[in-house]
Amino acid sequence: MNNNRTWQATPVHNAKYFFASPTYNKWVKLTAADIHGLREVPGFEGQKIYFHLNHPIRFVYLVAPIVAIQDIPNTKFFILTLDDSSNACIDVKIERGDPAKVDADSTSNTTVPNLDINTALGYDSEIKIDGQRVDIGTVVKAKCTIGSFRGVKQLELKRCGVIKDTTEEVAAWESMAEFKRDVLAGPWVLDAADQAALDLQIQQEALKEQEEEKRERRSQRARQKREEQRVERRKLREEEKERRRLALERKYNQGALI
Repeated sequence: MNNNRTWQATPVHNAKYFFASPTYNKWVKLTAADIHGLREVPGFEGQKIYFHLNHPIRFVYLVAPIVAIQDIPNTKFFILTLDDSSNACIDVKIERGDPAKVDADSTSNTTVPNLDINTALGYDSEIKIDGQRVDIGTVVKAKCTIGSFRGVKQLELKRCGVIKDTTEEVAAWESMAEFKRDVLAGPWVLDAADQAALDLQIQQEALKEQEEEKRERRSQRARQKREEQRVERRKLREEEKERRRLALERKYNQGALI
């Protein structure tokens, strides 16, 4: 997948349209080599948005065997290196969870809900996905966000699973090939009519959000008014009780002087 072949002729669309792209909110199926080939665009630095042609990509999905496992000393990170035979490997970072917040009954002590790392002193760390131990050679499916370390693309694991057999692995590769052929092979095209339709949709959603905010404010004011009325009624009841008590007290006091 040549990311540099035609991107110069396909300018990046305005970011307000990204929600309508076929890649922006999708786990995009790519190879490790594809991910290393994603480019940054001026104006989007630090936003973890990368581009293939003019397709904005934030989330990637790859299927590959583990070829290395590394516990990073003095950090809370673990690194899995994946090699999908695309002539490139890629590191996938796993973040340990806060020990103070990890439930004793949880199946995960990391920020990935179904991945657990057991590090025993003097032993190799044990990694389990959905309770199944994984090791070098295990084929995994990884859903990740994209970052970099020392100028090299690095992924941060968000979701994962273990590929059960070659049938599932082949299906994953076929699905990736189909998406690359049908979507990523050409630029993301938005003509003037498309942009006008999206502008209208954005405007309608903004108006809807404004109306919802107004309704919420009216609801809050109504709740506040009801609460003020309850407080006022309670105050009046207390004042009436006190008035009666004082009247009764005066009556008794008058009787005591006779």
